[in-house]
Amino acid sequence: MSRIVFVNGIYTKEQDAVISIFDRGFIFGDGIYEVVPVILGKLIDRDYFLERLERSLFELSIPWPCSEQNYIEMMETLIDKNKLKEGIVYSQVTRGPADRDFPFPETVKPGIVAFTSRMEILDNPDFETGIAVTTTPDIRWKRRDIKSINLLGQVLAKQDAVSQNSKEAWMVENGQVTEGASSSAYIVKNDVLITRRLSNAILPGIRRRTILEIAKSANVTVEERAFSVAEAKTADEALISSATTMVLGVTSIDGSQIGDGVPGPVTKKLKRLYQDKILQEARS
Repeated sequence: MSRIVFVNGIYTKEQDAVISIFDRGFIFGDGIYEVVPVILGKLIDRDYFLERLERSLFELSIPWPCSEQNYIEMMETLIDKNKLKEGIVYSQVTRGPADRDFPFPETVKPGIVAFTSRMEILDNPDFETGIAVTTTPDIRWKRRDIKSINLLGQVLAKQDAVSQNSKEAWMVENGQVTEGASSSAYIVKNDVLITRRLSNAILPGIRRRTILEIAKSANVTVEERAFSVAEAKTADEALISSATTMVLGVTSIDGSQIGDGVPGPVTKKLKRLYQDKILQEARS
């Protein structure tokens, strides 16, 4: 069955989907995106997603392409049309099509596209084994708090990791880990969960936000501060979080084994608690 996608108000087969070559997202990367997990056919962390989408649009002065309710209904329609039970909905809003010129065009309608992807989120085999991470210089722009579609820095970082048989890259600036190429980064030392404080240097990850809430409610001490690569390599545990990985243990960094070389107890606890939360949300 051909996947059904959404393009500027129209549901269509993926092979028939087209956008204007003048769309500023295509020409300038002038737009934002979101990835929302789907569990048991339901959108997860919906309120936090809408809040971050609103903020990204505001920071780039892009108006909403539709109401929040219509945005959610569009995503739910895609889930239904594609009979998606587990995976993600990707959506993207751009400033819209206009003749190529750097300043914002005075009159332009925002563009919106969205599609679904099937993924194993609840039964990811990496939960048991953990993953390897490599470090790479953080070459991105200075407004990483905006979920912009400008992702070339992350693409290069991820490819660097894959070329070294790793599944994620941790980007490094001034000796400190900023975040993963497509995830938030954490370490655990003496049962304390450590992750970088929010700023323009990192994306305000939705899973990060939820996991810190879960950790605090489960009496896991949280410390929000930067950490170095050297500190990470000597940590008791390391982990990442994202829309598609939930909570995933990191068992080596640049070839250096972390802890016992398997996902640690804090990582497993947070993964279990987060999975319980999203299953409860999906079933409600």
